[in-house]
Amino acid sequence: MNIVGLDALVFAVDDLQACSDCLRDYGLSAVELDASGGRFEALDGTAVVIRMGDDPRLPPGTFATPSLRETIYGVAAASDLDAIEDELARDRNVSRDEHGALHSVDDLGFAIGFQVTCRRAFEAPADLTNAPGSAPQRPHNQPGVTADMAALPRTLSHVVYMVPDAVKGEAFYRDRLGFHTTDRLLGAGPFMRPAGADDHHCIFMIQTPPHMQGCEHFTFHLGSGTEVLLAGTRFAQKGWTSFWGPGRHLFGSNWFWYFNSPLGCHIEYDADMDKHDNAWAARQAPATGDNTQLFHFATREKWVPGGPPPARH
Repeated sequence: MNIVGLDALVFAVDDLQACSDCLRDYGLSAVELDASGGRFEALDGTAVVIRMGDDPRLPPGTFATPSLRETIYGVAAASDLDAIEDELARDRNVSRDEHGALHSVDDLGFAIGFQVTCRRAFEAPADLTNAPGSAPQRPHNQPGVTADMAALPRTLSHVVYMVPDAVKGEAFYRDRLGFHTTDRLLGAGPFMRPAGADDHHCIFMIQTPPHMQGCEHFTFHLGSGTEVLLAGTRFAQKGWTSFWGPGRHLFGSNWFWYFNSPLGCHIEYDADMDKHDNAWAARQAPATGDNTQLFHFATREKWVPGGPPPARH
């Protein structure tokens, strides 16, 4: 089963305007938007889809609106859809929509879908770094940053579930869909990647009481830590409230900055995640502050040297 990663996340919402504003301010492009919902894409075509909570196109769910209603994975070929259908149909309902995509549920009750991936090629500049002791990456007279540089979501990175049984969830994605566990936070749950992807994870599960089940956050990859800091700063300047970050995770090594959102979960920027293959041996560590972040910044007002001390937030 060559699952290459997340293609889309489908949300039931109760405030279409607020959610649309949030996703556009976050940096996604509205490619479909009307009174019933919309699709908001990153540079590679992966997306967040929002629909009003009473939209009949949403899969049935027990989660209150607003909430994540379906996680859609991309696969490499139609034959992968056939393999997934054969596997899941052994013990649960599997349906196909008019586009040929599969729809079912996992063992925890989350709606899941599968389609031949929508990901497309795109062009975006790399963040070139000059480091003493190594050959320069950025040539002479080329500034590393400019005031108007782009910092846009490039691809859908990962989703995090709050689950009542992380062991059961891990077993489903491992045994039925071929995911690999890359690392584990003891007391929380596993980081997992599908067989067709090399990102550290596209799903992470956090053990929580049953009444808390749902989506904790999702994130898109940006091009660098610099872009995370720049995009997050711009997002905050548009009025969105920081929840956690900026900083850098230990497991996965990715930069992060989380914000509150009207989607019923947090929304994150991330960048520079580790890559793994099957030779990697999963680590484990207690779910503590020291193990969830290598470092974390406290934001302050911009400051001019010689001026009064900046205010801290």
